[in-house]
Amino acid sequence: MKKIVITGGAGFIGSHVVRLFVTKYPEYHIYNLDALTYAGNLENLVDIENKPNYTFIKGDITDETFIADLFDKHQFDGVIHLAAESHVDRSIEDPLAFVKTNVFGTVHLLNAAKKQWLNNPEGKRFYHISTDEVYGSLGAEGLFTETTAYDPNSPYSASKASSDHFVRAYGETYDLPFVITNCSNNYGPNHFPEKLIPLFINNIINNKPLPVYGDGNYTRDWLFVVDHARAIDLVFHHGKNHDTYNIGGFNEWKNIDLVRLLCSIMDGKLGRAAGKSAELITYVKDRPGHDLRYAIDASKINKELGWKPSVTFEQGLEITVNWYLNNSEWLQHVTSGAYASYYEKQYL
Repeated sequence: MKKIVITGGAGFIGSHVVRLFVTKYPEYHIYNLDALTYAGNLENLVDIENKPNYTFIKGDITDETFIADLFDKHQFDGVIHLAAESHVDRSIEDPLAFVKTNVFGTVHLLNAAKKQWLNNPEGKRFYHISTDEVYGSLGAEGLFTETTAYDPNSPYSASKASSDHFVRAYGETYDLPFVITNCSNNYGPNHFPEKLIPLFINNIINNKPLPVYGDGNYTRDWLFVVDHARAIDLVFHHGKNHDTYNIGGFNEWKNIDLVRLLCSIMDGKLGRAAGKSAELITYVKDRPGHDLRYAIDASKINKELGWKPSVTFEQGLEITVNWYLNNSEWLQHVTSGAYASYYEKQYL
C-alpha cells in the first residue's frame, strides 16, 4: 500500500485534498499531518475520520527531530506539502513565524524525504503547493506563467518564494523527485473566516462592517477549492518531475465587484432588501505592500493534464454561500474557538 503524507491536511485546502485522496484511492494510506494551529480544524474531516486508509497525526513541521522520526517510522512514498502560514496581514505583523513554518518547515520535510529516497527515488514524489503571490504584482494587462520571474512583495510571499527555491534546489542537487504548483486565491467550504470571502459572509450574517482595503480595485483570480483539489490530484499522479504548473480559475474580479456580488447573493439568501448588505461596505486604510493585480495563465495544466475549472465563479460562490448558511454550527465553532477542542474529544 502506497503511503502518502499530506501536511496541513486539516486546513482549508488540505481538508479537501485529504478527503479526495482518502475516498478516491482506497489502495493508498493517507496520513494527515497537521499542527492544528488556528486554521487547522478536524471538524472539516468528520466524514472520513474513521476510514481504514486514513490516519491523523498531530505534529509540527518546524520540529526537525519529529519530522525525521516520522519519516523513518512510516517510510512515506509521497509528500503533498500544504502546511503553511498563509495570511498576508499576519505576515506583516510577525514575519519570523512565516520563515519558521514556510521555510524551515519545508526544508525539514525535504531533508527527511531526501534521506529516505536518496537511493530509491522510483515512484516517489515531493509535491509542493505554492502561491501566485511569489510572482509579485501585475499591471492592468498580462498573466503569470510558469516562467514569470519571482518578485515577492510581502513577508508571506517572500517566505513561499524561498520555500519554492529550496524545493527546486533539492531537485537539482539531490535529484529529489518533485513538482510545484502555484495557485490563485482559493474559496469555498471550510475556509477559516479571516480571508475575504468567508469573513464577509460571516460579517454580513451578523450585520458587521465589510472592510475593503483602499479603493477596492485590487484584482484577484479566484479558484474554487474543490477544483484546486482535482488539479492537485492530477499533478501528483501525472505531472512531470522537476516541473511547475500554475493553477488558476480563469476569472478575475476586482475586490469591490466581488464584494458587491457577494452582498447581492446574501441579500437574496437572507431575505433582505436589495442593496441592504452593501450598506455594510467600509473602505479602510490600505495595507503595506499590497499587490495591485494577480492573474494566472493556467493553459499549461489545461493542455498537458486536461484540467479546467468545473464551475464559474458565480456558481462556486453560490455553493460557498449555501455551505456556510447550512453549516452555521461549524461557523459558530470556528468563530468562538470551540473547534479547537475537537482533537481532545476525539483523539485523546
